[in-house]
Amino acid sequence: MSTSDHDEPGKPAGPATPASGNRARQLFGHKGGASPWEGAGKAQARPGAEPVAASAPYPRDAQYTPREGSPGEDFFSEVDDEGELTRLHPNYKLLMRFGALIAGLVLFIAVAVVEGILRSELGLPMGVLLMPGAIIAIIIGFRVPVARYNARGYQISRDRLRVVRGIWWHSDTIVPFGRVQHIDVDQGPVERALGIATMTLHTAGSHNASVRLPGLGHERAIAMREAIRAHIKRETL
Repeated sequence: MSTSDHDEPGKPAGPATPASGNRARQLFGHKGGASPWEGAGKAQARPGAEPVAASAPYPRDAQYTPREGSPGEDFFSEVDDEGELTRLHPNYKLLMRFGALIAGLVLFIAVAVVEGILRSELGLPMGVLLMPGAIIAIIIGFRVPVARYNARGYQISRDRLRVVRGIWWHSDTIVPFGRVQHIDVDQGPVERALGIATMTLHTAGSHNASVRLPGLGHERAIAMREAIRAHIKRETL
């Protein structure tokens, strides 16, 4: 007759064996078979153990810290149609005059060639076309650059840039920084020699997708670019 694993009826149960305690620890993971939810919050630190510092809560709103060398706020102003525009770098007037002088010289040479042909064919007196051509070339080379320089300017606030230009065809463009996708700061050989640069804002959309602001000092162009990038970074966090 086989031996039964159950206790005999009426016989008191004996103390738990070590095997049953091991099975309880395997089941609940606690010494003595206690369930994890029993004694929650009653844990006591071991004698001599260092207290464990509570972890800091995760910030709900991350803060953006600009990189070192980020621009100050001296060039910020309010964008206002009636407000005063910020002038471009004075060296930009020299660059415009250089280009205008080349254009005036080309015009003068063309007028001289035409007058020479007409004198040989029609016998026109000397200076009939050359004198007016010289006056127009001087106006183009000296007066037009000053007028164009005075008609250009910009305003920059904390969330937008306004660019104004044009004498006969006036243009007034406002670019919200939220639409800017990327920014370029370019320098040609002559611009590098004069210490100026051109900042180009590429925006979303087809109309005025690229807005150029030439004639900035190179350091000012870099500072404005970093300010706009910082604003975009804060808006995307």
